[in-house]
Amino acid sequence: MAATGPKPKPHLAAVREGTFRADRNKAGARFAPVDPVEPDWEEIFPAPSRGVLAKEAKEIRSKAAEVWARVVPALIVSAGLTDPQRETITDYCITAARIWQGERELSRTGLVVPTERGMVKSPWTSILNAYRAHFRSLTGELGLSPSSAARLTPPEDGDDDGDIFD
Repeated sequence: MAATGPKPKPHLAAVREGTFRADRNKAGARFAPVDPVEPDWEEIFPAPSRGVLAKEAKEIRSKAAEVWARVVPALIVSAGLTDPQRETITDYCITAARIWQGERELSRTGLVVPTERGMVKSPWTSILNAYRAHFRSLTGELGLSPSSAARLTPPEDGDDDGDIFD
């Protein structure tokens, strides 16, 4: 079997890195230019109708909606985010809200908490480590870190007669 040369980069990787060339890369999937629809945060973060958990769920929903309102409009313009890609940005908002929730809980209870076996590290520290790793991954995927944003190429606004969604 003969070697065929280096494997071409995936389309989005080439676009993000600013190395996309039509003669070397395939354009990849094209999505209908429909803005993402914000999810129902009450469905994602349900809670009882009263009590402390209801207040906490309301605050988490508010935080997720705040992140959505701040980030999605910028991604529509800078990266051409569309509705079929909504799950990634929804996951980003959920992760940001959960990190916020965890940090609040750590501030309330401390890094070390009492248990029947004595003082132990708060479970939130491990949970937050996992959420932060996922958050970093999503930040890079969406081009929201300074280094990944520098590699993004904004979508073209010009008239394209070959656009299947016109």
